Amino acid sequence: MTMYILKIISLLGGLALFLFGMDIMGKALERQAGGKLQTVLAKMSSTVMRGFFLGMAVTAVIQSSSATTVMVVGFVNSGIMTLKQAVGVIMGSNVGTTVTSWILSLTALEGDSFVVQIFKPSTLAPLLGTIGIILYTFTKSEGKKGTGTIMLGFMALMTGMQLMGDSMKFLEKEAWFADLMISFSNPILGILAGAVLTAVIQSSSASVGILQSMCSTGAVTTATALPIILGQNIGTCVTAMISTVGANRNARRTAIVHLYFNVIGVLIFILIFYGIGAIYPWNFLHDAATPFDIALIHTAFNVITTIVMLPLHGVLERLAIASVPDSSVSPEHTELLDERLLATPAVAVQRAHEIASRMAQDCAESIHLAIGMTRKYDEKAMQKVIKLEEESDRYQDALGTYMVKLSSANLAVDDNRILNTLLYSISDLERIADHAVAIAKAGKEIHEKKINFSKQAKTELSVLEQAVMDAVDRTVDAFVANDLSLAAKVEPQEQVIYTLVREVKSRHVRRLRDGLCSTEYGFVLDDLLTAYERTADHCSNVAIEMLQVAEGKLETHEYLGALKAGQLNESAKYSERFHKYQERYSFPDDKTK
Repeated sequence: MTMYILKIISLLGGLALFLFGMDIMGKALERQAGGKLQTVLAKMSSTVMRGFFLGMAVTAVIQSSSATTVMVVGFVNSGIMTLKQAVGVIMGSNVGTTVTSWILSLTALEGDSFVVQIFKPSTLAPLLGTIGIILYTFTKSEGKKGTGTIMLGFMALMTGMQLMGDSMKFLEKEAWFADLMISFSNPILGILAGAVLTAVIQSSSASVGILQSMCSTGAVTTATALPIILGQNIGTCVTAMISTVGANRNARRTAIVHLYFNVIGVLIFILIFYGIGAIYPWNFLHDAATPFDIALIHTAFNVITTIVMLPLHGVLERLAIASVPDSSVSPEHTELLDERLLATPAVAVQRAHEIASRMAQDCAESIHLAIGMTRKYDEKAMQKVIKLEEESDRYQDALGTYMVKLSSANLAVDDNRILNTLLYSISDLERIADHAVAIAKAGKEIHEKKINFSKQAKTELSVLEQAVMDAVDRTVDAFVANDLSLAAKVEPQEQVIYTLVREVKSRHVRRLRDGLCSTEYGFVLDDLLTAYERTADHCSNVAIEMLQVAEGKLETHEYLGALKAGQLNESAKYSERFHKYQERYSFPDDKTK
């Protein structure tokens, strides 16, 4: 009895180490891939075939078809990806997940050659673990630390696999275990067992690994392994199905496609394989299965199913639409920031940056529209500016909530910088949209009160307004592209705008004194100048925050003070750019002086 207890403890410990290693390795691989995952999946899966190969590649990299599928559900729910694009990616993810089973099959390597001995887990795991801990502990590079984490995860995974196999060897002499395995050779029972196991641990790769470790008992025959593997492919759909709770129709259809792909594949496989077996018995079914056999069956099923189903992708899509029909009552909606993507933090950061970039571009559009209304008022443009400001409020609220949840994730250095930049910048972007409304309202007042500008005033304002629009455009371009060299050009331009505002006020006072401008114009002008100056201030804030987050130095006010005092390496460039912008945005001589 004591032996059984000790073996069970060893088995559970091996399982825990195996699952922990798989989790660590998968997350480290995700971090190394970073936000490129979203770019690759969402923007390069234009056809079903391209989607298939990309889904296969991404899943092979992050070692989890469930993670890929949940990510795809999130993309569809956010409107980043269409249902048609998702079908190919899902098929590819099923093939890509088989890579893990081949890695785990290394436990079955036999032979005395040096190459074989090196690749056996008993040698490879500690070797990779040693290299991994050196990279993780003694290097400063984020990329090398990530590689070290992957190696440590792999070591834990393989060690856990080996520990499970060793602890289960005693079962080869247990009649009850042999009888249990024989019962699973019944296709229905085997499929149910595989589906339930995978649904519980929510990873087909992990459940396949557990089955491979059970091969050490010798009691797992091919007849037993085959239906269990089929069930594992169905069980892995549970994760995606759960993730669609609260999602829109197309997201739910995406998960349904995943389910139909596997269920139909299993039905076709059973009918053909067991149908042929009823006429011409498969003699190999009674042979003891090895980890290599498990990997081969797992791969064969997914490849054959894909070959059959890929040309029928349209049928899968129509089945999913029929299962989740359109509703005439509730309109379709998409989520700006889908919380499903938080499961892959690097992708979530990339998505947040996309939404913030959209917000920034809207703010730039609103400034251009508003400034145009100071010359020629347009009610449609006015409503558009108001709408864009309301949208910026919505973006700010959604991003703020999302990034708070994301801030606790373990992010790569580059992703963490992007997140910090977003956290600091979104309030400044939202304020730019507010000032656009103020400018538009000033334009409406000019129109309604029929306020006339002098020729000189119009000329001066046009110079200032061009400088403001250029500053906003430069800031948005830098923000969207995360271009630090472009961001460094914003602050000297903001200083030129500050100087221009003071000069416009001074010239207006002189014209007012000479009776060339009205007092009423002065009130509107003051509102405009305040909005222009503050818009430039917020542009400066966004740019400086980008630079500061990247450098990790000084507070903003300290940085600006040191920059203008010539105490930083960038000070020479700052001075050069300031004078360049001064020449570009200069007033013609005021003839009224």
